[in-house]
Amino acid sequence: MYEQFCPVRDVKDKVGETVKLAGWVRTSRIQKKLAFIVLRDGVAEIQCVVFQPDVSPETWEAAEKLTLESSLIVTGDVSKHPKMEGVYEIQVKEIEIVNLAENYPISKKEHGTEFLMDHRHLWVRSSKQAAILRIRDEMIKASRDFFYDNGFFCFDSPIFTPNACEGTTTLFDVDYFGEKVYLSQSGQLYQESGIMALGKTFCLGPTFRAEKSKTRRHLIEFWMLEAEAAFYDFEDNIKLQEDYVCYVVNRVLERRRTDLETIERDTVALERVTHPFPRIRYAEAVEILQGKGFDFNLGDDFGSPEETALAEDFDKPFFITHWPADMKAFYMKNAPNDPSLLLASDLMAPEGFGELIGGSQREDDADVLLEKIKKHKLPKEYFEWYLDLRRYGSVPHSGFGLGIERTVCWICGLHHIRESIPFPRMLYRKTP
Repeated sequence: MYEQFCPVRDVKDKVGETVKLAGWVRTSRIQKKLAFIVLRDGVAEIQCVVFQPDVSPETWEAAEKLTLESSLIVTGDVSKHPKMEGVYEIQVKEIEIVNLAENYPISKKEHGTEFLMDHRHLWVRSSKQAAILRIRDEMIKASRDFFYDNGFFCFDSPIFTPNACEGTTTLFDVDYFGEKVYLSQSGQLYQESGIMALGKTFCLGPTFRAEKSKTRRHLIEFWMLEAEAAFYDFEDNIKLQEDYVCYVVNRVLERRRTDLETIERDTVALERVTHPFPRIRYAEAVEILQGKGFDFNLGDDFGSPEETALAEDFDKPFFITHWPADMKAFYMKNAPNDPSLLLASDLMAPEGFGELIGGSQREDDADVLLEKIKKHKLPKEYFEWYLDLRRYGSVPHSGFGLGIERTVCWICGLHHIRESIPFPRMLYRKTP
């Protein structure tokens, strides 16, 4: 059945032909003997014009009774818009109502955030929200294409894990047939096993952090793209991140420019995303913040105000590198000439959108890694398999994790992360 319908995006190639479209009513208005119906099919929209003398009484009656978000099938002739260049419309011959929608709760009037979030299942139909989700989809498709094209294999990490990866204070515990397990904070540790088999791997999946945070940058459940590569050192890892981010942004600019226009995103800011990305060390970042009047010292972590202040000095993504060893996870490798620092980096977005990527060279020495596990007071028995990766053919390796929603926020220029995912899970939001 689906094959009989013409996608709205293809009507430009069918001027003078009769087509059949299927979709939903974006708007509808009657003007004497004319009805103007804007039909959307999930990708694009088109105006359908019904002229009463040219259609059957049943078709005119259907046009008159259409309500917002009713589903319908329209048959008609494709024509160029009489006044707008490059715009097309349908001269309707027949309308079939599939479902006459009830009084739609979301209208053009101003609605509060809580109302819209309560109706998120309907709000995603709006022009802006649908455009954001198409951009998100393009970003995910581009991510997969980039890694496949660069010799990476998809290696799926589990969601249930027996141990913590990013610290024990933000874990969701789950009863697993009488035993306690946790929802994954990251797929990284398992990616490290994958690279010993496949060389270079990536995964894309949901991750969970039980953070009692209500900021506009945090979700309880979010999606991460994580990549790992054998024989990659810190510099290789930095370059991989640069290549990846540039590729994704260019793909969105190339294929989703209309959606960027719909959400009124300043594309000039995205077009500045080119190699290389600036770098500053953590200690330099502290000095910059102190120079801007922040009460901030070595060992302090960046919050949203600090990230925003640092981003004021850059017009493209920038790296903060060489973090103090006490501030990051146990699996990161120490800098060879200063063991108090790590071969670790965070990629920060410009325009104040915060951290996009966390990455590092991984510790590849079994004895050193065991000491780090002990220092972080982690249960050694749960990491025996992870230590095995260093006992049997260990190699230098590096990787990173990118938050999909944070990156969508930046690319789309969104004020709040809740619009970057179909159904956000936040501290006080678990429905619909």
